Amino acid sequence: MMRRSELRAVNGIVLLDKPLGITSNAALQSVKRLFRARKAGHTGSLDPMATGLLPLCFGDATKISAFLLDADKRYRVVIKLGVKTATGDAEGDIIATRRVVGNIDPAELRIILDRFTGAIQQIPPMHSAIKSRGQPLYKLAHKGIEVERQARPVIVHELRMLACQGEFLELEVACSKGTYIRTLAEDIGEALGLGGHVSTLRRTAAGPFRAEQMVTMPQLQTAAGDFASLDGLLLPMEAALAQWPEVRLSDDLAHYLCRGQAVFVPRAPTQGWVKLCTVDRRFLGVGRVLDDGRVAPKRLIGGVGG
Repeated sequence: MMRRSELRAVNGIVLLDKPLGITSNAALQSVKRLFRARKAGHTGSLDPMATGLLPLCFGDATKISAFLLDADKRYRVVIKLGVKTATGDAEGDIIATRRVVGNIDPAELRIILDRFTGAIQQIPPMHSAIKSRGQPLYKLAHKGIEVERQARPVIVHELRMLACQGEFLELEVACSKGTYIRTLAEDIGEALGLGGHVSTLRRTAAGPFRAEQMVTMPQLQTAAGDFASLDGLLLPMEAALAQWPEVRLSDDLAHYLCRGQAVFVPRAPTQGWVKLCTVDRRFLGVGRVLDDGRVAPKRLIGGVGG
């Protein structure tokens, strides 16, 4: 274990292509060690059997990680029809099977996919981190205990068929935070009268980030020990807020805002969250427009406020 004196103040975001078979936290700790970073966190877990886009936030970027947690996501999922498992994915024990005869009728499939597009209700799976009386559901599930769960509202923005051949159905899913792809796969399988589970799952987008921006673990390991090369793979923390309106502050306004005061900014948006910058576009953090039109600081970086 490294001494704290050997650790670095690293600030920024790594868009990791999480490998198959490891937890999100294990991936985070591996990358954190490569960077010798003091502080890091991930923004929304991927199951060990899932791969793809896992944003890792370092240093001050952890202050805005919650906004990535709330962001929409995009996935590619392959559903194996005709087989139900205890966990809704390929790692669970098989609990039921049904024969899949031929290919699914495309017209029937489109009608069913439309039923699961838009605002829908989902019952969270037992194998999830949601807590019941202080206990994560997955821990109860491992003990063979099942508890009643309340349905939760989620939004499926897009549900597009990529391929359908025999027992395998491949979909692209764009959805809101809190959407369980395993539950979606199981529900679609049931609607087809076959049952089903997630065979493979890959996240391809999270908020403003896309798959083509990802770096792999081998890329990071190749750069290990060369901090200039590693740091060159970091995105600036404000990249997570690329879709937000930007408010530029004069030196005087920045002075007061960085001391926790709400300020009036000419031509600022009239409501919602905003990205705060100086006139020379140095990122200061995030703020929110108050009812009276002032911009209030909510999360500031660089050791000031928030």
